[in-house]
Amino acid sequence: MLKITPNEIKLITSYIYDVSGIHLDATKKYLLETRLHAVVEEYSCSSYHDLCRKARAEASKKIERKIIDAISTNETLFFRDSGPFELLKHKIFPELIDARAAKSPVLKTRLRVWSAACSTGQELYSVAIVLQELLGDLSKYSITLLGTDISDAAVAQASSGKYNKFEIERGLSKDKLSRYFTPSGGNWKIKDQIRSMANFRKINLMMPLVGMGKFDIILCRNVAIYFTLEDRKKLFNRLAQTLEPDGYLLIGSTESLTGVSPRFTPKRHLRSIFYQLK
Repeated sequence: MLKITPNEIKLITSYIYDVSGIHLDATKKYLLETRLHAVVEEYSCSSYHDLCRKARAEASKKIERKIIDAISTNETLFFRDSGPFELLKHKIFPELIDARAAKSPVLKTRLRVWSAACSTGQELYSVAIVLQELLGDLSKYSITLLGTDISDAAVAQASSGKYNKFEIERGLSKDKLSRYFTPSGGNWKIKDQIRSMANFRKINLMMPLVGMGKFDIILCRNVAIYFTLEDRKKLFNRLAQTLEPDGYLLIGSTESLTGVSPRFTPKRHLRSIFYQLK
C-alpha cells in the first residue's frame, strides 16, 4: 500500500476539506491510506500528490466523487440510538400531527422530515417504519421523507433499499425484518410500501441550502463532528433557516449545540435531548 508523506497529508486533507467540508488532520494518516489506496490504484497514481493533482484537473469530477465516497464514514444502522425513535413515536410525531391537523382540518395533514447526511438510508427508513406503525393508513397524510448525503455511492444504495446480511442485522428486530424486507439475491430489499415513502439526493451540507423549503423535523446526527467549529456554526445557522418555527432538530447523542448555535434551545423528553428554535 502506497504510503502518504506529511506534506501529502496537508495537501490531500486540504483538498478533502475544500470539496466536502470534512476536516481531517495528521492523525488520520492511516485512515487516508486505507480509504484512498484503491482510488490511487484505480487511477494509476504515483503518489497522493499525483492523486490530488488529477482530481483537481479532471473536469468530470469523477475522481473527486470517488475520493468523497471513500472518505465519507457512512457509519449507520437501523434505529441507531433507539432514544430518538422513541421520541419521534411518543412525542414529536403526535404533537406535530395534531398541530398540523388543527391548522388545516379539511386538507391532508402535511409532514416533512429531512435526514441530513443520511448515509445509506437506514435512518430515514427507520423513520418511515415508525410512521407506518404509528399511523397505519397513510392516505390521510401528505408525508415527505427526504434523505441527503454527499456520497454518490451512499445515495445510490439508499435509493435502491438493498442491504447485505451484516447491514440488516444491525438494529433490526426479526419482527421488523420479516414485516418490512424481502430476500433479494442473498441480500435484503425493503418493501415497496416503505421504499416509496422516501426520496434521496446528493447534497453538500457546506453549500447553501437553496430550494429546500421548510421541514417539520431535521435529523442531523453524527455528521457535524467531522466539521470545524466555525463550519458547525454555519451549518446549524442554515438548518435553522430550513426548520419550521415549531419544528424539531435531532442531533447525535454525544453532540451539543452549546457554543455552536444560539438560535436553538435544548429540551428533554424520555431521557433524550431535542432542539427547537428560540
